[in-house]
Formats: sequence, C-alpha cells, structure tokens
Amino acid sequence: MFDRTQDARVRATAFDWLSDQVMRYGDVLPREALAQGFFFEDMRVPLVGPQGIFKPRILDFPLSITTAPDGPYNDAFSTDGLLRYRYRGVDPDHRDNRGLRAAMANRLPLAYFHGIARGRYVAAWPVFIVGDYPDPLAPAFSVAVDDKSHLGVNTAGTEAGSSVGEEGEAARRGYITSTVRVRLHQRAFRERVLEAYRRQCAFCRLRHDELLDAAHIIPDREPEGEPIVRNGVALCNLHHAAFDKFFVGLRPDYIIEVRQDILREGDGPTLKHAIQGMHGLRIQLPRRAEHHPDPALLAQRYELFRAATKTSGF
Repeated sequence: MFDRTQDARVRATAFDWLSDQVMRYGDVLPREALAQGFFFEDMRVPLVGPQGIFKPRILDFPLSITTAPDGPYNDAFSTDGLLRYRYRGVDPDHRDNRGLRAAMANRLPLAYFHGIARGRYVAAWPVFIVGDYPDPLAPAFSVAVDDKSHLGVNTAGTEAGSSVGEEGEAARRGYITSTVRVRLHQRAFRERVLEAYRRQCAFCRLRHDELLDAAHIIPDREPEGEPIVRNGVALCNLHHAAFDKFFVGLRPDYIIEVRQDILREGDGPTLKHAIQGMHGLRIQLPRRAEHHPDPALLAQRYELFRAATKTSGF
C-alpha cells in the first residue's frame, strides 16, 4: 500500500539535499553527486540512475526525471511553455511510464535534471507531471515547474490554505516554468563556452569556475545574440565587467584593446596588471577552430566599443 506520509518525507529530504548541493556546487551539479545521493534512515537514496525516469527502492513512484545532454530523447519545451518529457520507449504501459502516470495521479513532486554537458546537470524542483500525451509518433508527458513554497497541496487540486484553484495554479506554474527555461539556456551557454575555453579566462587564464562567466559578444537581447559558443568568450568576473562596460574591446583579430583614458590612469596594481597589462595581447582561443569567436560578431562589437569611446570623449 502506498504510504503517502513516508513518500512525502523522502521527497522533502531529497529537495533539502538538492538545496545543499546547489549551495556547494552552484547551479550546475555533477552527476557523481546525484548518483551518490543522500541517506534516509540509514538507506542510501540516489537521485539518478541509468534511465531518465528514476525510482529509488525506497519509493513506490519515480523521484526524478533526467534529460541527457546527448540524447537519446529529444525533450523540449512545447508551445504552451511546458516541458515535453518523452516516454521511456514507445510502450505506454512500460513500468517507467506507468510510474510517471501514477505520480501525476497522486500529484507527487519530482526533481528534474537537465543535462547541459556530459556529467553536468541543472536541477529544477519541484516539478509536476501535468499531462499525458500518448501520441504514437512522439508520446510524452507534460511537465510544469513550481516553486518550493507550493509543495503542500491537497487531493482536490487546490493549494493548502488557498482558494487559488487549478486555473491560478496552472498560470503560476507556466510562469515559473518559463523562467526556468531561460535559466537552463543561460547555464547551457555558460557550460559550453567554459568547456570550449578549457575553463579559464581568455584574457588572464584564471581557472576558478566560481569566478568565470560566459560573456556574450553580441548581447542575447539582440537578434544576432544567439547562445552559441562562437558568440561567447570565457572571462573572469573582472574582465567580463570591463568588456561589458567598454573599458576593453576585442578586435576581430583576437587582440585586446584597452580604452586610451584607462591606459593613462594610475590607480594601483589591479588596474595596472589586470586591465592595462592586457592591452595588445592576443586572447587564449579554444583548441577547436569552430569554437573561435566569430570575427564578424567581433567586428560588430568592436564598432560599439569605438563608438562608446568617441561618445564619451575618450
């Protein structure tokens, strides 16, 4: 018999553990940690397994769903803004598919792990299975993300202590899912860029992940600001800020140029070595030529640098 109280305790412990892991690793979690999991009453509870739909032994129904960065399934966000999570295989009666269907019927929260590189995942929780689409060509479940303050729900479909109801719940989950979608794209862009640059700043070679960013050459708000490696440069926090504020520019031939008024300043060793010392240097490029910054995009960005310099009277 399904023990709802025990199930809720295990899931709550899993979500608390995930919060701790994000505090430790940041948004991108290593698969090794997820596979190791946590202990609940002396039983080890992993959060992922060999298959995308994962149920640990301690539970009757799945605890997590995972999208691998290299397939095999093409999980994507649909036109309604929710995640479409493909069935395990094509048999609707496969035990994993039955498990997710039961999680939907019992309104059970799960964790979702979105693979952005081999062995590296962004976690979102709680997520809920909110639809089942057994289309023979692309059978899938519909998945919505919720926030942690709405884990308490009753079986009538209304939040505990609230009169919001199903319509308000759907609107809230749709909004939260859309924000998570943006975060997943941002983290995937960062991870691809850092991997291409061997996890070091292209300007100064700093290697601490916690201090590295993926800087857009053309901002993502612009039509050409695609989240692709050739529109990115791995930079440390300091050089990313200097690049964004046009203290430094990057020419299409990959040479760093420091603004002339900055070169004339005398403001201590940080300015001298970290900014002025970059002038005229060539950036560290990815090993693979197809990951090098696009010269056409750099030319656009360099013109913005020159225009900002002239406008400011430098």
